[in-house]
Amino acid sequence: MKRTMLKLTAALLLAGTAGVAHAADCKIAVGVVMELTGPAGEYGQAGAKSVEMAFKDINDAGGVDGCSLVTDTRDSQSTGNVAVDAATQLVQVKKVPAIIGGIISSVTIPILTSVTAPAKIVQVSPAASSPTLTKLGRDGKTNGIFFRTITSDALQGVAAAKYAVDSGFKKLSIIHVNNDFGVNMSAEFTSAYKALGGTIISDTPYNEKQSTYASEVTAAMAGSPDALYLVSTPVDGATIARTWISQGGVQKFLLNDGMNNPDFIESVGAEYLNNAYGTSSGTSPTKSTEYFNANYKAFSGGIEPTNPAADRAYDAGAIVGLAIAVAGGPDPAKIKDAIYKVVDPKGEPIFAGKEEFAKALKLIKEGKPIRYEGVIGPVNFDQYGDITGPFRLWKVTDGKVTTTGEMSMEDVAALKAKIK
Repeated sequence: MKRTMLKLTAALLLAGTAGVAHAADCKIAVGVVMELTGPAGEYGQAGAKSVEMAFKDINDAGGVDGCSLVTDTRDSQSTGNVAVDAATQLVQVKKVPAIIGGIISSVTIPILTSVTAPAKIVQVSPAASSPTLTKLGRDGKTNGIFFRTITSDALQGVAAAKYAVDSGFKKLSIIHVNNDFGVNMSAEFTSAYKALGGTIISDTPYNEKQSTYASEVTAAMAGSPDALYLVSTPVDGATIARTWISQGGVQKFLLNDGMNNPDFIESVGAEYLNNAYGTSSGTSPTKSTEYFNANYKAFSGGIEPTNPAADRAYDAGAIVGLAIAVAGGPDPAKIKDAIYKVVDPKGEPIFAGKEEFAKALKLIKEGKPIRYEGVIGPVNFDQYGDITGPFRLWKVTDGKVTTTGEMSMEDVAALKAKIK
C-alpha cells in the first residue's frame, strides 16, 4: 500500500484530464489542494483520486455543456503555508472557480481565511472536521463559500466519549496532535468524558514529524490509565502507538478516524490492537455507496475504498461538478448558490456514476431540481456548510476494522445537550 501511495503522488500532480474528450477541447479546471505528502499523505492521495473519479463520471455522462471537468491538483505537503501558496496561485493566477481541499483542518482553515473567503471562491473540504470551521461561518468570516462533507468534531468528540465509557474505559490518558483538529477533538472529548463520569489522567500534545515521541508517551503513561486516547494521523500515530507498547503501556486504545487504516494497523502490529476502539463520521449507505465500493479500487490504482477520505472526497467532487452544471458554467458567485441546489431536499434523487450523472445533467438542463445522495449518504448542508450524519463505532479485530455500532447525529446532539 505504501509503495502504491508513493507512485500515485507524481501521477496526481500530473493529472489534469478526466473522462472523454469534448467539443473544441473545452475544459473547466477546478483547483484541488490535497495533502499528497506529509503526515496526511495517504488521505490526500486517496481524496485526489476520488475527485478525479467523480469528474470522470460526470465527463463520461456528457460534461458541463459539452466541456470536461479537469483537476489542477497541488500538494499542500500537509502544511498550512504551503497550502496557502498553492491555493493563492490557483485562485489568482489560474482563476479556478472553486477549490476542493484540504483534507486536514490545519490545511483547510488557512486556505479558507487567507484565500477562498476573501476571494469569494467556493471551497469544499472532504475531511476537515474542526469546530473552528463552523465558528468561522457563524462569525461571518467565510462569506458563505465553505462546505464540507464530514461532520464536525464538536459532536464526534461526544460520540467518542460515550463509546469510551461504554467500552469500560474509566480513566484515560490523551495524546493528540498539536493543531486545530487535535486540540478541538481533545477538548470536546474531555468535556463530554468527564461529564459522563470518566477521568482524564493526562492530556499531552505533540508536534508532527518528530523523530521520537518517547517523552510524550512517558508523560501519558504516568498514573496508570485504562487506555490511551490517541488523536493522530496514520504515520505519527503508528510511531506513538509502537512507543507506547514498547514502554509497557496498556494495550488498550481509543482512536480517531485517522487510524481506521490498514497501514496503521500493519505498522503497529495487529496483535497489539485487539483492544483498539474508534469513531468515525459514518455513512448511510445508498446506491452511490455500492457503486463507489465496487469501482474505486480499480480506478485509484489499488487504494481501498475504506480509506477515511476516499468516499467523502468523491462526494465533494460530484457536488462541485454538478454545481458548476447548475450554475451554467464556472461562475464562482453562482456556484455557491448552486451547491445547495445540487442537494435540494425536494429534488429528484441522483446517485453516483455515469448513468446517474447523465440523468442529473438532463434534469439540470430542463431546470428541474435534483438531490444528490452520495457515497456517504444523503447530503444536506446547513447555512455554515456543515452536514449532518451518523457516527460509526468500530473496533480492530484480528487486524481488521469491524463496525460495532452507530450513533445518530440526533442522539449525539441530545447527549451533548444533556451533559452540557
